[in-house]
Amino acid sequence: MQLTDILDESAATSEFKAAVLSVRERVRTPLVTSTRPVPHVKIVRLLTHLLCAERDLEIDSVRIHADSGCSDLTGVIDVICGDDMRRFSFAWDCAWRASELGWTDCFGFPDQMRAAREYDWRCFKSWQAVDEIPTERFATA
Repeated sequence: MQLTDILDESAATSEFKAAVLSVRERVRTPLVTSTRPVPHVKIVRLLTHLLCAERDLEIDSVRIHADSGCSDLTGVIDVICGDDMRRFSFAWDCAWRASELGWTDCFGFPDQMRAAREYDWRCFKSWQAVDEIPTERFATA
């Protein structure tokens, strides 16, 4: 499934959808922020998964709190939906996906490059809703 198809099926706001397309083109937007530097491609993968997994959310913006390793991106994403915020913990891990598929490289290690190339945003090892937080609670933080 392509990002444009996922955007079409998502209940996210049109402003957020436009922001996702901007991020894909490496253009910064205040609707997608991160507390730490995260490689561009991993942000796009995270947003794609969010839009696919939570297609009924009317997403206005997101804030990413994540650590990026060679083969992974783990953390939480705060998703602003109108007056509410939803939080999801996640682990994207192409080495895990390669291991699950039995793919190894010439050295016998999980072929994480192949998994990232062929599965792209579908290398999520975990995706879990953490909680719902009313706007008043995070607006003062």
